Amino acid sequence: MSDSFLFPDGFLWGAATSAYQIEGSPLADGAGASIWHRFSHTPGLTENGDTGDTACDHYRRFQSDVQLMANLGLNAYRFSIAWGRILPDGRGCVNAKGLDFYSRLVDELLTRGIVPNVTLYHWDLPAALDNRGGWLNRDIAEWFTDYANVMFSALGDRVQMWTTINEPWVVSDGGYLYGKLAPGHRNLFEAPIASHNLLRAHGQAVEAFRASSASGKGRIGIVVNLAPMYPGSDSTDDMMATVRADAYMNRQYLDPLFFGRYPEEMGEIFGEAWPDWPSDDMKMIAQPIDFLGINYYTREVIRYDADRKPVRAGAIRQEGSIHTETHWEVYPPGLTRILLWVRDRYGDLPLYITENGAAFYDPPVAIDGSVDDLLRVDYLREHLRAVREAIRQGVKVGGYFVWSLLDNFEWSHGYSRRFGIVHVNYETQERTIKSSGRYYAEVLRTNGAALEK
Repeated sequence: MSDSFLFPDGFLWGAATSAYQIEGSPLADGAGASIWHRFSHTPGLTENGDTGDTACDHYRRFQSDVQLMANLGLNAYRFSIAWGRILPDGRGCVNAKGLDFYSRLVDELLTRGIVPNVTLYHWDLPAALDNRGGWLNRDIAEWFTDYANVMFSALGDRVQMWTTINEPWVVSDGGYLYGKLAPGHRNLFEAPIASHNLLRAHGQAVEAFRASSASGKGRIGIVVNLAPMYPGSDSTDDMMATVRADAYMNRQYLDPLFFGRYPEEMGEIFGEAWPDWPSDDMKMIAQPIDFLGINYYTREVIRYDADRKPVRAGAIRQEGSIHTETHWEVYPPGLTRILLWVRDRYGDLPLYITENGAAFYDPPVAIDGSVDDLLRVDYLREHLRAVREAIRQGVKVGGYFVWSLLDNFEWSHGYSRRFGIVHVNYETQERTIKSSGRYYAEVLRTNGAALEK
């Protein structure tokens, strides 16, 4: 590839966060509790009993954090709204103070020339709605749409990018099938229902967006986490397990969005737990979107595993590869592959890398104020080169959002995993830009030319 290859004009160079992971003050100013507040306060469910009560204290420090983004040269920022800050009971009366926080955040970003990319749902369902069945209750599509309409009305004059749902697969798999994430259920029959209602809520919110004044200035999409699946051998069992794994994680969410149907393998995977879905539901889910957000962290090399139900597929650890602190293989070529696959299977729509990053062990802040995270620097370089290769092959990638701006509350891992390009001292809340942050700043200052260094 020529050294002169740069990213497209108008490319969004951003960072991503989510509300419960960084904001802290989860019950401040009239906010309602979320399922993650409830989950993290239940003994034994998070490492070291960690909670998001303080996190990165972004709720009180957002202005200095936006200044930090500007110092890095970011021209975009992906963040999520805490539903319970806006509607403490999940529906009904709007909390003006919660709405004002996000309005001031958006204004601060725009003042700094940073494009806001708003995610409406990043896993923190109001606990009051969970008490009514949460994502298992069909009414949640209406609840979510009412909440979305509040946000479209409040911020639609200033926000150009909207995301409905972040990673529906994780919500269903972690929250309803295996129970490692909020709300902590373990039920084969619940997982398909949760997935379906997440997609229904997405589709209904997209329809509402088209009817709102926000549609005149903005675009709307959804974010999915994808992993290319590689068979561990050429055996029939491994090959079929790979097909099922791909259907379960990738096509279960994309096929309904673009084709209006679920993959045929879903019935085989879930058996009697797989319902027959109404055709009207599928039409609602398949509302046209303006862009697709892709979160990429790793690939999966699959082998048949009869004990790993319901998919009957397990991942083979790739010895000799670098792995992150979350035990994910570092595999940049998988990002190019998944981008090409999405384009070839679902059409030539605009794509954004809405999350990509790694948790590595970071050295302590040095006396000179540096955090020399060389593994993360290399991770970013190679994955950005992978994005560049997909663009070179004609994929319409409009932006890249590193995960994450700040070290933060990493869900059930608590504060034991650090993903940030900015180090956070959780005792003092001091921010220190890591070597990865300085490298990323140089990449975006040069619009990608620094990737050759």
